[in-house]
Amino acid sequence: MPMQMERAPFEELVNRALDDIPDELSSLIRNVVVLVEDEAPVDDPHLLGLYDGVALTERPANHAGLPDQIFIFRGPLLEMCDDEEHLEREVQITVVHEVAHHFGIDDARLHELGYA
Repeated sequence: MPMQMERAPFEELVNRALDDIPDELSSLIRNVVVLVEDEAPVDDPHLLGLYDGVALTERPANHAGLPDQIFIFRGPLLEMCDDEEHLEREVQITVVHEVAHHFGIDDARLHELGYA
């Protein structure tokens, strides 16, 4: 049975994961908004997170587009976790994974680092 957690405490887990990013990295995050969505896209219902934007490594110097978006999908994360400790760990991994895409780190490298 999937784990249950209301939206507000789940968002707090996401905020804590963001707060845990070292200051020297978080200060480099530019023009990004992090959003919690209840469900993943219908074409990939088990997706835990998604980065939608232009990585810093690919942006032109004069980039002034709309904010990049990081989506954290509450439903799939709750479904895969057994307890709050497991959920907190998976939220942390997912947030770091998506923020890493903002810095231009690809899935293969994230897998090597244990954030896949």
